[in-house]
Amino acid sequence: MAVEGISPDWEFDRFDDGSQKIHAEVQLKNYGKFLEEYTSQLKGIEDALDESIGDVWDFTLDPIALQLLPYEQSSLLELIKTENKVLNKVITVYAALCCEIKKLKHEAETKFYTGLLYYGEGASHTSVVEGESQIQMGRFISFLQELSCFVTRCSEVVVNVVHQLASFYSSNKSATKIIESSGVHFQTVFEHLGELLSVLLTLDEIIDNHAALKDHWTMYKRLLKSVHHNPSKFSIQEEKLKPFEKLLLKLEGHILDGMIFQACVEQQFDALGEGVSVSKNSTFAEEFALNIRTIFTNVESKLGEPAEIDQRDKYVGVCGLFVLHFHIFRTVDKKLFKSLLDVCKKVPAVTLTGNIMWFADTFLVAKVPAAAKMLDKKSLQGIRTQRDSFLQQKAQMLVKDVQSYYVFVTSWMMKMESILAKEKRTDKFAEDLSNRCTIFIQGILYAYSISTIIKTTMNLYMSMQKPMTKTSVKALCRLVELLKAVEHTFHRRAMVVADSVSHITQHLQYQALNSIATAKKRVISDKKYSEQRLDVLSALVLAENALNGPSTKERRLVVSLALSVGTQMKTFKDEELLPLQLVLKKLDLISELRERVKIQCDCSFLYWHRAVFPIYLDDAYDHAVDAARIHYMFSALRDCVPAMLHAKHLESCEQLLENYNLEIMDVFKEHLLDKLCKEIEKDLRLSVHTHLKLDDRNPFKVGMKDLAHFFYLKPIRFFNRFIDIKAYVTHYLDKTFYNLTTVALHDWATYSEMRNLATQRYGLVMTEAHLPSQTLEQGLDVLEIMRNIHVFVSRYLYNLNNQIFIERTSNNKHLNTINIRHIANSIRTHGTGIMNTTVNFTYQFLRKKFYIFSQFMYDEHIKSRLIKDIRFFREIKDQTDQKYPFERAEKFNRGIRKLGITPDGQSYLDQFRQLISQIGNAMGYVRMIRSGGLHCCSNAIRFVPDLEDIVNFEELVKEEGLSEETQKSARVLDSVLGDLTSNSAEGTEYFKKLVDVFAPEFRSTKNMHLRNFYMIVPPLTVNFAEHSISCKEKLNKKNKVGAAFTDDGFAMGVAYILKLLDQYQEFDSLHWLQAVREKYLREMKSMVKEQNVQATSQDEKLMQTMNLTQKRLDIYLQEFELLYFSLSSARIFFRADKTAAEENQEKKDKDEVSKTGNGDSSSSSSTDPSAK
Repeated sequence: MAVEGISPDWEFDRFDDGSQKIHAEVQLKNYGKFLEEYTSQLKGIEDALDESIGDVWDFTLDPIALQLLPYEQSSLLELIKTENKVLNKVITVYAALCCEIKKLKHEAETKFYTGLLYYGEGASHTSVVEGESQIQMGRFISFLQELSCFVTRCSEVVVNVVHQLASFYSSNKSATKIIESSGVHFQTVFEHLGELLSVLLTLDEIIDNHAALKDHWTMYKRLLKSVHHNPSKFSIQEEKLKPFEKLLLKLEGHILDGMIFQACVEQQFDALGEGVSVSKNSTFAEEFALNIRTIFTNVESKLGEPAEIDQRDKYVGVCGLFVLHFHIFRTVDKKLFKSLLDVCKKVPAVTLTGNIMWFADTFLVAKVPAAAKMLDKKSLQGIRTQRDSFLQQKAQMLVKDVQSYYVFVTSWMMKMESILAKEKRTDKFAEDLSNRCTIFIQGILYAYSISTIIKTTMNLYMSMQKPMTKTSVKALCRLVELLKAVEHTFHRRAMVVADSVSHITQHLQYQALNSIATAKKRVISDKKYSEQRLDVLSALVLAENALNGPSTKERRLVVSLALSVGTQMKTFKDEELLPLQLVLKKLDLISELRERVKIQCDCSFLYWHRAVFPIYLDDAYDHAVDAARIHYMFSALRDCVPAMLHAKHLESCEQLLENYNLEIMDVFKEHLLDKLCKEIEKDLRLSVHTHLKLDDRNPFKVGMKDLAHFFYLKPIRFFNRFIDIKAYVTHYLDKTFYNLTTVALHDWATYSEMRNLATQRYGLVMTEAHLPSQTLEQGLDVLEIMRNIHVFVSRYLYNLNNQIFIERTSNNKHLNTINIRHIANSIRTHGTGIMNTTVNFTYQFLRKKFYIFSQFMYDEHIKSRLIKDIRFFREIKDQTDQKYPFERAEKFNRGIRKLGITPDGQSYLDQFRQLISQIGNAMGYVRMIRSGGLHCCSNAIRFVPDLEDIVNFEELVKEEGLSEETQKSARVLDSVLGDLTSNSAEGTEYFKKLVDVFAPEFRSTKNMHLRNFYMIVPPLTVNFAEHSISCKEKLNKKNKVGAAFTDDGFAMGVAYILKLLDQYQEFDSLHWLQAVREKYLREMKSMVKEQNVQATSQDEKLMQTMNLTQKRLDIYLQEFELLYFSLSSARIFFRADKTAAEENQEKKDKDEVSKTGNGDSSSSSSTDPSAK
């Protein structure tokens, strides 16, 4: 009403203010945004489905799956509509019954078979608790009750089907015929009836083969007896026990006695009250027998052929129908009976479900005793021996079968890929579709044949309790892989297959409609009218209507039933009927393509044959080249999971799944992962230790296994885990190498090498251990060195420039080193107080060493020589340009050997040199302690923002009036910060202290003999140069005993002692380095001259000798210069630029300055009281 009240003036259409355009743009923008988000979501899904996740994907995890199975939304009554009401009713009844049978069959397969089969599984055999069996059975009772209801329902349906058929094929002349039945054969209905009978028969077989179920049932009944005697103990009311016991007895009789099938076929089929006579109905008996023969003929011709699909299951149904026929009509067709038994030679056993085998001969003999009497025992025995020989033959043929199927399946996969990758051509569309149809069906046929071989062989071995050879196991596992390969090909190309399937079904429907249309024309053209002809026409119309629509199983069923009526009276010629049947068969297969592939490629039976998995893994490990096939086997093992979800005997089916998961993983670890880890580790070890000449590793002699193929595998999906072989092995190696390196740190380099080799050879990305290459980042502990300083200075060599100590020799493969970082860590561990203690220990050590030093210098031989040398130098220094002659020093070095040599060939001068080196090493150690202390302090204080301005925390805390504990903590913090700043700022001058403590004694008049020391330095340097060169030369030799590249302790020692004696000027007055340099340059010059002279003589040996001499001279000069550089560096530590007198003068000046400073401050304080 309100809208009508708006005046025309309010109409905005008269002018355009642009608002619509703005709205449209906003909407467009929003729509664009939505599309972008949606695209990114789709991209995410596409990435999730990308093949890079794994070679084989778990189908249950598909984020998006295509359901190809067409779903019927119309009811049967809507589908079956013709003008012929009677025909409608007949077809509707049979269609409804067939649908009911299909539903019952589906329920049995998904729920009851698996529930029974997995009963008792999942509980480990070793740890079965007393009473667990009874508890399991208690949980299972409700399931058995459901099964009992299901069996009752099946029996009712069987009776109903028989009644409906008997009513249709009535031999009662007086009764009115529904429609003319003489030429109508509802073969489909009989086939469905056979399927239902085989369901009952399968249930019998499962229960019959289930020992655990029967045992638990017996235990449960015993338990009930004890409950009966004492119901109060179990808190159960007595009146409830009786009905429960009755129920159990009913269940036992109905289900567990193995009489399900027998009870069904022995029912009373005559329902005279309803006016249905069955057993006396001769027409029905003939029709029944005819249909059995027809179905059997169709089945027998295909059994064992490459085109076989579901004929074995139909064979079981035919045997069931045969027994039902016998029980209703009490007649036996001996010829048919014999034919049924003859099939056993071709098909000795049929797998019903899981690991349940069914033997037709045993079944028929037991269920049709009248016919069995006519058979002699010999022929029955013949069937059994035939079964044994069949199994032997199959085992021998397995390897051959694998090879041929390998070729078939791989070529089929290539065809699939090529035909699905091709663009559809419009001009050859029909041809393209029929090609695709053929290839899809071929895939199903291969899957069926392979599946049959695996199931029959494995289950026969199991049921006959015969052992399988390893070759057979490997061959069967190969077939399992092929089976999964077929399934994965279909799954991988699911999108294209889905697209093709809808086109193919339409194409096949079109062909079928063409055939039916031809027949329909023929019927219409015949002018003779009869009811039968009308039925035929109505049936053909019904078939046409059903085909005009999606290819659902209900519609296909209606077509099949309608054609049972429509093919009578020769409406189709023979050459037309066969192609029509073929087209409808294809339509059945293509419409249910996904379901058929899933059923044929289902490997859930492997649960009962898990014992083959270890053998398979051993084989996969031995033939690593085919490593990728493991994915297929895991995919097969996953097939058991959906079936396990129906287990009812455990608290939750998760228990069963978890046990299975752990079992498979344990086997996988034991037979592949752990073996692989050990083998890779062994290979890396042997490769790194090739120099040890271990076993012969020549690949041409001992063979070669390339295990790297396992590392190219993408992660395997199993349950909720991805098994990444590469990551597993990498983790194992990382863990092993880390643990072993911590145990023996000197092996760090070996393991680093093995890590690098693992990366190069196997592409394993290893984690760096980040362990220090010696002990736990400490190096040798300061305390340990301090306690054994005498051992330390003799065993370690000092390097002045790098400030590092290197072990002289070691029994290990590696030499230990000690640097500032190790010292700093030790100081951090023990506290800075240890530094002073260390210097005290060094002082004690130096006292002992200086005592030996003094003794050596006091020795008469040494002292007299040195005094002689000093006198000699004073006399000749003006002639030698103030330089000490090199020859004199050399003479001293050689001459001292005459005084005696130690057993290991060392002269007194060698020992004296070592003494000085040890003193120098001790000083080097003191220097390192100081540097380490500074390093430690600077690390500790780096978090203090400004060292010049550190706040007093104690005062701040007092101002805030915080608790006593907090004030105490602040005080401690202040003292720690104070210590650190003072330590880091100055660092104690330990060298000065060690000079000050010894210098007075060294310079006293009672130690005058030490004043000669500066004169022994030149011969000492000559001795050191010779020693150093021989050590360095040993580095290149195989036997490296005594090899060294640095020994700066000597330079340190010489510099220190010269300082103590205040003899730097005396030593410098010798101009020793210039003398050495001049000597060597002179010799080298003369050598060059001689070379030039000898160059004309062309004496090669002489030239080589000269070259070597020149090289030698060069090395010596270099060594002396290096020593001089080290000595100059060391002198800097001891303030070599000043003499003792100058230092004393400097000290006096400092003291005076400080005194005057103090005096000024005191006077200023007295004169200016306000300053306070």
